[in-house]
Amino acid sequence: MISIGQKIRELRKSRNITQENLAEHLDVSFQSISKWENGITMPDISIIPAIATFFSVSIDTIFGFDLTEQNQKIKEICDEAYQYRQNEHLKAKEILLNGLKQFPNNDTIMNNLLYVIADVDEQLALAEKIISETNDETIKYDALRFLAFAYSRKGEKEYAKAIVEKIPEVYFTKLGIAAYIYEGKEKYDAADKQKWISFQEVLEMMFKLYEYYLSMDEKEKAKEELENAIKLMKIMNHSSFNEDFLPYFEKHIQKLDVN
Repeated sequence: MISIGQKIRELRKSRNITQENLAEHLDVSFQSISKWENGITMPDISIIPAIATFFSVSIDTIFGFDLTEQNQKIKEICDEAYQYRQNEHLKAKEILLNGLKQFPNNDTIMNNLLYVIADVDEQLALAEKIISETNDETIKYDALRFLAFAYSRKGEKEYAKAIVEKIPEVYFTKLGIAAYIYEGKEKYDAADKQKWISFQEVLEMMFKLYEYYLSMDEKEKAKEELENAIKLMKIMNHSSFNEDFLPYFEKHIQKLDVN
């Protein structure tokens, strides 16, 4: 990361501005500008916003933060953790916690961490932290979802229901829109990814209907819902669903047959 002085020099020279011109605008001596650029002293923190405004850049730019590079590193951390999310929660959690040491309180990393925390109180505390700090609506609503699940697991159903009401109903996704707008490989990637996300949601909702029918002692309807889900999985023939969901659904049918 380059120093503040180096960044000021870089910005000044790229705009053909003299040290005297910059000093006059900031109401400091040109010697001060020279000392900043040579790393002898640093500008007072209170003057940083004025420097950023003068060059029409963000304060992060003055401090030498490359947001594109930072976001790429954060993405790499989350992508690595995702590989272990299903079967090695502790490994995924370790990767994300190390990521937070590098990027403290980053809401994207914290949001990914919600998926691998087993302890309900720890999950609840993290979800509340994210909700109170993030400016990203998508991350906020995902954290609200986890918060609702956490309170439900604690048996606080009414509070969980109140949280659900804070989550807006969404009838479209970014991937879905992309599948309509993009062309070529981008269209395929968006449509294929959304297809499997949607299919998993369908299976999960069919299981919830099974649970409902079972609670109403309608065992035939419950069994039919599971059987239809199994038929769909065999038609779609995706290894991940066949390995994870199919045995789970078949096991519950076996339970129904025994009972």
